[in-house]
Amino acid sequence: MKIYSTMTRQKEDLKSIDTNKIKLFVCGPTVYDDAHIGHGRTYIFFDVIKRYLEYIGYSVFYLQNITDVDDKIIEKAKTLNCEASDIAKVFEKRYIEDMHSLNVNNVNIYAKSTDFIDEIISQIARIMDNGFAYETDDGVYFEVRKFESYGELSNRKIDELESHRKIAKTSKKDSHDFVLWKKRENTNEPVWDSPWGKGRPGWHIEDTAITEYFFDNKYDIHGGGLDLMFPHHEAEIAQIKAISDDSTVNYWLHSGFLNISGLKMSKSLNNFLSIRDVLKEFSPEVFRFFIISSHYRSHVEFSKDDLVQAEKALNKIKNYAEKLNETKIDKSIKARKNPEYPPLKKVREEFFNSMDDDFNTSKAISSLFIFINDSKKELFEDKIHISDILDIQEFFKEISNILGMDFNKCTQVENNEDLLDLIVDIRKKLREEKLYEFSDEIRDKLIDLGINIEDE
Repeated sequence: MKIYSTMTRQKEDLKSIDTNKIKLFVCGPTVYDDAHIGHGRTYIFFDVIKRYLEYIGYSVFYLQNITDVDDKIIEKAKTLNCEASDIAKVFEKRYIEDMHSLNVNNVNIYAKSTDFIDEIISQIARIMDNGFAYETDDGVYFEVRKFESYGELSNRKIDELESHRKIAKTSKKDSHDFVLWKKRENTNEPVWDSPWGKGRPGWHIEDTAITEYFFDNKYDIHGGGLDLMFPHHEAEIAQIKAISDDSTVNYWLHSGFLNISGLKMSKSLNNFLSIRDVLKEFSPEVFRFFIISSHYRSHVEFSKDDLVQAEKALNKIKNYAEKLNETKIDKSIKARKNPEYPPLKKVREEFFNSMDDDFNTSKAISSLFIFINDSKKELFEDKIHISDILDIQEFFKEISNILGMDFNKCTQVENNEDLLDLIVDIRKKLREEKLYEFSDEIRDKLIDLGINIEDE
C-alpha cells in the first residue's frame, strides 16, 4: 500500500522498519480542557489507520503522549485555585472517556510527560553536550541556527519564519530558539530538580524523550494534526537529530483542519466545540461516520447540517445491513449460482484499493454506497443467492471492524401505517398516469429506509 508522507510531499510504498511490525506515535492532547472536535478528527483517523494496518497483517504498537504539565494547565489551576496536577488528572480522564465514546480504543500506551522527567533531562543534557543548546538565566534553549535542516518538514527557511512562541523577559539568543527547560524558582508551579535548577520541561522535548524511551529513535509513523507540523514537529526533528544521526521516522502523517464557517476552530474566535458538545445532539457513531467520510488530509467544514446528512447516509447502510441480517439462511449451504456475486467482487476491490491508497476512507465509503444501490433491489426482493448473502455479511463484518463502525445497529424509523397507505396510493396514481420514473424513485427511497413495497 501507499501512504503520503509530509516530509517528501508524495505517496510512498509502506515499508516497515521491522518486518510485519509498525511503530506508530501520535501527538496527544494537552489536558487542560475537554477535547474538541478537531482532536476527535485526528484520533478517529489514526484509530482507523491502526485498524487497517492490523487488518492487512501488521502488528501495530500505537503510542500516544499526554501533556500533563504546561502553561495552559498551570494558568487554569491558578484561576480555579487548585493544583495543576488535579486539573491534568480530571481532563486526562475526560479525554479517555471521550475517545472511548467515539470507539477510539486502540492506543496501546498513553505516556504522561511527568512520568518521563528523568528521560527529558537526559535528552536535554545530551543536546547541550552536542552543542545544539545553551543555558540562560531563565532556561535552556535549542539554538535553531545550529541545526541546518530546521524547517525541512514544513518546507520553510529560518530567515522567512515568524518568531517562535514568544516568552516574556527571555534572554534567548534568537527569536526562533525554543525552550527545552523552563527555570522556575520560588513558585507554586510544578517543578523538578535538574542540572540547570528547579523547573519544568518545554512543550516539544517530552515527545522525543518518550519516543526515544519506547522506540529508541527509530519508528515507522509519526502522526498528528496539521497545526502541529510547525513548530512542534520541526522542533522534534531538530531535538532527536541533535543527539542521534541514526534516528529515523519513516513517514510523517498529518490530518487536515476541521473548520467552522470557513475558519479554523479557536476559542479566541468563539467557535470552539468540544466533543461532548456535539454528542449532546448526535450519537458518537454519527460523528465518527462524518469524520471518516472525508479523506484524513483534506480540510473539512463542520456544521450540524453536515451531521444530519451523515446520519441519513449512515442509516442507509444500516438499513441494508439490517435486511441482510433478517434474511433466513441455512448455514450449511455452500453452493452458489456464480463464482462470486459480481457487485460484491467489485466493491471489495474498490474498497480495499481505496484503503491501500493512503487510507482513503472517503472513496472506500463511496464504493459501499455504489454497492448498496447496485444490489438493494435484488436484496429486498430476495433475488440474491443465499450463499452470496453470507459473503456480503462477512464483508460487512470486515469493514465494520476496519472503520470502527457497527453497521448492524440500526436506528430504524418507526413506520406510520397511515403515512405508508398514503404513499402507496400516490404511487398507484403515478403508475396509472404512467409516471413510472417518479413512482420508482419513491420506491427506491423507501427501500433506503428499510421499507419494501411490492408493485402489483
